[in-house]
Parts: sequence; structure tokens; C-alpha cells
Amino acid sequence: MNNNLISAALTLLDQLEDSIRQTNEEDFSKPSEILNNSSVGQHVRHTLEFFLCLIDAVPTKKLDYDKRKHDKFIEIDKKLALSVLDSIRQFISNNNENFDIQLTVNYDLEQELNTTIRSSFYRELAYNIEHAIHHMALIKIGIKDICPYVKIDSSFGVASSTIRYQNQVN
Repeated sequence: MNNNLISAALTLLDQLEDSIRQTNEEDFSKPSEILNNSSVGQHVRHTLEFFLCLIDAVPTKKLDYDKRKHDKFIEIDKKLALSVLDSIRQFISNNNENFDIQLTVNYDLEQELNTTIRSSFYRELAYNIEHAIHHMALIKIGIKDICPYVKIDSSFGVASSTIRYQNQVN
């Protein structure tokens, strides 16, 4: 069991939940020009769906992030987003054994040129953590633009390595 990965994922999900709870429903789905007309809700949905793909890989041991659902309801209904987030948190808390995964990727813009890569649950959980941090940085920008009333921690959307570095130089 890797408690550091589990703890990091749960901390990020807690931060994300706190920001969603503070955001009113209208602002959650309101497009932001600064975010290229995407919304906080769209970035939340995108982040959560990567975790959902990892969860869906458990029975098959096969993972393909390109096959995520793009569930529009998650990006416009903050109660649904919070429910999905809670189910992800419960899964991560209760399923922390590592196992091999076959990751399918496709970086071709015009055709299906899939490549399969050996990976593992822990490696993909680490990827999901990094991916979440990236989108939380964008969510923070959207929150400051659309709903500045939301109070978010200064570490929201910042990599732990960056926080450690900043603490060393200050």
C-alpha cells in the first residue's frame, strides 16, 4: 500500500470539494473568457473523469483516458459533481493495492493509431494527481474570474514540489 499517493489524492479531492461547495450553481457552469470560454464545471468534470477511467480499469486492467464519457451533467450540476467526487474518494480510500494496467494512448490527430503501454494502478494514480493539480490551477483562475467570493487555499492547484521549493527560498 502506498499511503503517500492515497493521501495526496484525497487531499486534492478535499480541496476540490471545498471549492465546488463554495461556488454557486450558476457560476459553476458559467463560461470564462480567460479559460477560453470553458467553465469551472468543465474543468472539474474533466478532472473527475480521469479518476473515473482509472476506477473503470480495475476489473479489466485496461485503461484508455480517451474513452471517458464527457458527461455534460457533471459540468453543470455541482451536486452531481460532488457526488461523483465522493464516490472517487471512497474508491481511493478502499482500493489501494497496486496492480498492472495496460494503458492505451493515441496521439494521432487524424486516425486511430493506438499504442499500448504497461503501467500500474499507482503510476496512473500519480498521473491523475498531477493531472488534477494542472486542472485545479485552471479552476483557480476561473474561480478568481467568475466567483471571487470563493476562498481557496494558496496551495490549490500548485504542485507539492513547487510548494517545497517556495518554502526553501523564502
